[in-house]
Amino acid sequence: MYKCSLERMSDKIKTFSKFGDAGHGGITRYSLSPAAHQARQEFVKRMEAIGAKIECDDVACMYATIEGSDPNAKRIVMGSHCDSVKNGGNYDGIEGVMTGMEVLETVVAENIPHKHPLTAMIWTNEEGSLYPPAMMVSGIICYDYLPDYLKPNFVYENMMKSTPMDESEFATFGDALAATKFKGSKENRISPEKYCAMFETHLEQGPILEDAGNEVGAVQLVMGMFNYRVRFHGFTAHAGTFPMAKRHDALYAASAFLCEMHKRFDELNATMSQEFVYTTGEIYVHPCIHTCIPDEAEFSLDVRHPEPEVLDKAMAILKELAAKDWCQCTCDIEEQWKRDAVPFDKRLVGFVEESMEELGLKWQKILSGAGHDAQFCAYMIPTTMIFSRTKDGLSHCEPEHVSDEDCTAAASATLNAVLKCDASDEF
Repeated sequence: MYKCSLERMSDKIKTFSKFGDAGHGGITRYSLSPAAHQARQEFVKRMEAIGAKIECDDVACMYATIEGSDPNAKRIVMGSHCDSVKNGGNYDGIEGVMTGMEVLETVVAENIPHKHPLTAMIWTNEEGSLYPPAMMVSGIICYDYLPDYLKPNFVYENMMKSTPMDESEFATFGDALAATKFKGSKENRISPEKYCAMFETHLEQGPILEDAGNEVGAVQLVMGMFNYRVRFHGFTAHAGTFPMAKRHDALYAASAFLCEMHKRFDELNATMSQEFVYTTGEIYVHPCIHTCIPDEAEFSLDVRHPEPEVLDKAMAILKELAAKDWCQCTCDIEEQWKRDAVPFDKRLVGFVEESMEELGLKWQKILSGAGHDAQFCAYMIPTTMIFSRTKDGLSHCEPEHVSDEDCTAAASATLNAVLKCDASDEF
């Protein structure tokens, strides 16, 4: 079994945390921003130093490749993204990029034999923090392989028109893409014709590994989910003059609905071997002034679970509640987003599990509740993920942290899983 270098990994973590440093321990590194360009240039510098060939595709994804012994073998790729959310942490996405780099550096430093070309990759605009949606570019690249219900969300022409959600010198994502020096040729895209497998290493973004005392996780699948807007309609009147009994207060209706929904969902969860998770994270109220009774209120609802039958039961509860009147207000619901569970390739998952076991790591099988580029890539080529332990389960915030040792352990597991894939006659 081979092990990656703690010293090299620590140096990469320290270096990449400088690009977009927000001054509070974390980063703001929007896709195709000057900070992201600094991270990309560091990627180029380090990968060229080991003799890797650098390529960019037409949506600015980057590929650093070292050749294998078989000129006809397809590439095995490891990668993630280098962009962050606003005031995010130093590990989300970039850990997977650093892992790919570290694997290539280890292979070159130790002259490890391999027949497949090995590639470290940067996906563009995974977060969608400046130019939505999230996983934009993996959606573009994997478009032909996505389920039909997902394709309308990632039409190339529409993605190019995405407008910034924060300050930007560019009016659209297409404008930012046209201006970057990392835009290359469409023929350089990751594809089934040139690639046979993809590994993405990522911090867990939750507390499951830490709570279990484990360092790493072999990800089995990305959970299915649905996201809805739940809206309530009443009428507004003066806060000081209109009698309570005659009010149709939309915010009061929304709060009553929320309490009942939580009660019903928790009752359903009590019957499940694995609980589903649900979140109401965005709230809108109109007219949103202290002297008027709210006539409109709405909130987002995000529900996630690996089994479609459980999501169907939660949906049935949502529809049942939405059909009722609430505090003399009406309710309607509108689907915003949904996805089916995406299982990862069993052969690659097996390589990951074998590697973790043989390295003597503390590991477990785990599921992903969050979305990743790997879930779209899985529709196109065999794909899997590796999770590293996240301190306190925190991510998408500045306290986000993975120890240097855990990052290195995840990289070592990735390296050995990649070598198992390389040696397999199935790839």
